[in-house]
Amino acid sequence: MLHAAPGQSKINSGYAKPATLWRFNGSVPGPEIRIRQGARLRVTVENGLAEDTTVHWHGVRTPNAMDGVPYLTQQPISPGNQFVYDFNAIDAGTYWYHPHQRSFEQVGRGLYGPLIIEEANPIQVDRDVTWMLDDWRLEETGEIENGFGNSHDMSHSGRIGNFVTINGKKQAAFSVSKGERIRLRLINAANARIFGLDFQGHDPLVIALDGQPITPHRPENGLVVLGPAMRVDLILDMTGNPGESDEVIDRFYDGLTYQLTRIKYSDEVIRNSPPDWPIQLPGNPLKEPDLKTAKRHEVMFSGGMMGNMVARDMGINTTTSSSMMGMMHSKKIWFINGVAAEGHIMDPMLTLDIDRSHVISMTNASAWYHPIHLHGHSFRVISRNGEKTQYQEWQDTVLMAPRETVEIAFVADNPGDWMFHCHILEHQASGMMGVIRVA
Repeated sequence: MLHAAPGQSKINSGYAKPATLWRFNGSVPGPEIRIRQGARLRVTVENGLAEDTTVHWHGVRTPNAMDGVPYLTQQPISPGNQFVYDFNAIDAGTYWYHPHQRSFEQVGRGLYGPLIIEEANPIQVDRDVTWMLDDWRLEETGEIENGFGNSHDMSHSGRIGNFVTINGKKQAAFSVSKGERIRLRLINAANARIFGLDFQGHDPLVIALDGQPITPHRPENGLVVLGPAMRVDLILDMTGNPGESDEVIDRFYDGLTYQLTRIKYSDEVIRNSPPDWPIQLPGNPLKEPDLKTAKRHEVMFSGGMMGNMVARDMGINTTTSSSMMGMMHSKKIWFINGVAAEGHIMDPMLTLDIDRSHVISMTNASAWYHPIHLHGHSFRVISRNGEKTQYQEWQDTVLMAPRETVEIAFVADNPGDWMFHCHILEHQASGMMGVIRVA
């Protein structure tokens, strides 16, 4: 049972009073759900809010009716009512759950939690740890600042907060032991903040992205980058000595570096050198796209502040609203192929032949980052700006930089109408959302 309701939680211990959050089962994050791959997940969601809600199982290849998108895949759960989500956990990995109803506020107030689907034979580690990263826009009293979905956030980078938490709290230190091997599952639950984590004094290895195994490798430039909704699984070998400590620094935004937490070594020594244990994860049952026979599609993301200028610089003729003021007034600020979404119900922007391979070439003709999420499927990221990606990584949410073109490839094998949107939740709410039909 997941019960969504408002309640009091102290996000920042520096304030005397707790904040009013929206929580699952009385906590932020909500309870960690752990099941084994191949098991059946059955969860009753009860709505104790004063407004409709749903639960979307982010990254999980559910049947369409279990995807949690209001009016598109289900009727929203009205106050005081319940809905039962029931599906098989076909892919192992790190996932999460959150509402898809007014998500820019419901997620922003704390409605989310981790979903961990364990491999049938997990790799050996000393500890398996989940960090849900989030940021909050707090007033001086420590209460949540209102103003969700304002035009400035929608037209710029989204609702960036002023206080960052791990699992709902400021974590001053993370205690470890020399020689310990940790599987660290990172989940970005923030509305809009992108994290770029530098594990100083340590050498993390990326073993999974968005739940899907990847060739173990060191992150580019030493930074573990997570756009909103993305997940990264790391292997962290604790090679320091008792009594030492090292900072974990977020360096994504120029000039806005801060310490996320500190890795602090206890007096315990588990071993004197890293263990010689395999770290390659087994693959999930995803169908490999055939690039030679794949059908190609073009998608363009545009709009937002400075959007017309960027599009002109790129030689792109966009068909968006004539003025930013008009866009902001109507909340039609962002566009996919020239169309701004209004709510979750719309004609499909693409219809994909079922069980066929498809390549979608996506161009970000805007001045802002966009983490683009496709429901119901995982896809290979096959190129960026015409250059083949090194790892051909499977993802369900791909972070696109301004002016970047990214190609993704997948087999459309899950029938239904699926949301396709930016996971900066203010961008989604102001137009950057569409429907892809698989039939």
